[in-house]
Amino acid sequence: MITSLQNDKIKLAHALQTSAKSRRKSARIVLEGVRLIADALAQGYAPDFILHDADFPIAELERLTQAPLTLLLAAPEIMRHICDTEQPQGALGVFPMPEHMLPSALTRLLILDGVRDPGNLGTMLRTATAAGVDGVLLSPDCVDAYNPKALRAGMGAHFRVPLAEQAWDAIRAMCAGLTVYLADMDGDIAYDAADWTQPHALIIGGEAHGASTDARDLAAQRIYIPMSGATESLNAAAAAAVLLFEGARARRQA
Repeated sequence: MITSLQNDKIKLAHALQTSAKSRRKSARIVLEGVRLIADALAQGYAPDFILHDADFPIAELERLTQAPLTLLLAAPEIMRHICDTEQPQGALGVFPMPEHMLPSALTRLLILDGVRDPGNLGTMLRTATAAGVDGVLLSPDCVDAYNPKALRAGMGAHFRVPLAEQAWDAIRAMCAGLTVYLADMDGDIAYDAADWTQPHALIIGGEAHGASTDARDLAAQRIYIPMSGATESLNAAAAAAVLLFEGARARRQA
């Protein structure tokens, strides 16, 4: 049983939980709980090691892979130290950071512009995966996509949808040939009047400051969601869900 905070694996896991710089430098992330670990194993990702407490049902994970797992028993205080959740789920795994290639021919793209809330970002990745987008691009001022809260909110989406952090010059180049829509409560057309059947990209701006100048310059059309009552706007993740699934519906119908 690991009982020391000075253990090299404990120090690595803690650094990955608390530092985006450490995650990028090592190309590693931490997944907490059986659901996220199982998702990664199911997608063919092998962990460097899994830390667990004495009560965790390790057999559940061993059934999901033919490869041997490096399983390390850790004391309860050690698990509390390295887990990001208030109530640790009994296991966490250190995994390679997912690597995806965006398709060469893009027809549906989600662009997140300055999204700073990791829970919102993870939720939008999960929604984008469910709605069948080709990939998700993050502008340079988005929160780290592999933040522990973003990973939990994504519920495995990080392993299923191609994801890339890009500068605006690269984003503009990747949008060549796509109609670019910007979600904007003061937009020009209602979201259900847009032509979602053509190759397109959808930009969702940040929660606090909305769309950046780069995003506004790139957009061909600004779309809005009509709302009843005195509601001023929707949460960014809720708006993304409405728009992405409207796009999916239109393409199915077409």
